Amino acid sequence: MAHKPYQKTKRRRLNLLPVAIFLFLTVAQIGLVVAATDADFEEILAPLTVIYDLIKYAATIVAGLVMLFAGVTYIASGSDPGKREKAKNMVMYVIVGLMVIWAAPFVVNLILG
Repeated sequence: MAHKPYQKTKRRRLNLLPVAIFLFLTVAQIGLVVAATDADFEEILAPLTVIYDLIKYAATIVAGLVMLFAGVTYIASGSDPGKREKAKNMVMYVIVGLMVIWAAPFVVNLILG
């Protein structure tokens, strides 16, 4: 079956909509950044820092519990190499996740100067 021409144009319009929204939001964000002062940034960052710290410490507690579970899984695996590998992967993913969460502010400060 041949495609109808109006279906292709409709599909193109749908693909352009996300691009148009992205461009509009980018221009709006640049305009707001240019209009803002340092005091405005500090006022916005204060609650965000509190929320980030809460998430960071909650994720650290959850990571500790997952590490405990991974350790128990590794010990209880016996001679099953599948369970041992799963426990090792859990530990690796937890460590990488914690590194990302705790290093994020340093990376942002490094980028922003």
